[in-house]
Amino acid sequence: MGEYWNGFKGFWGERFAFLENYTRFTKRDTPLPSWSSSDVDEFIASDPVHGPTLKTAREAATFGVTGAALGAVSTAAFAWKYSRSPHGAALSFLGGGVFGWTFGQEVANHTLQLYKLDTMAAQVKFMEWWERKSQGRF
Repeated sequence: MGEYWNGFKGFWGERFAFLENYTRFTKRDTPLPSWSSSDVDEFIASDPVHGPTLKTAREAATFGVTGAALGAVSTAAFAWKYSRSPHGAALSFLGGGVFGWTFGQEVANHTLQLYKLDTMAAQVKFMEWWERKSQGRF
């Protein structure tokens, strides 16, 4: 059983290795202070390599939110119109929101060509920049 578990752990450890990119920011003794939109805009203006990528990733999030809102409202309205069931409308609202978010992210992925960008590296660079800035090491 131990050999099987080690193989299983190794398999999934390789698949989720990207989570280790954020551990130095999430598993800190003192959390990083919150940042504002103006801080993100300052980073975008100051970093010519990762700034545009982060800006594009932020634009993609609006696609997801829009898709989630449209999906949630339209499926809940459809369920309510034909069933008049509150729990059915609520479940349709949740399911439509998840589907809409996923569909919106896919539209953003193709429209903004996110598959060509390394958005995770841009987010990590922003976190490093914010860490330095919040500690006054500029």
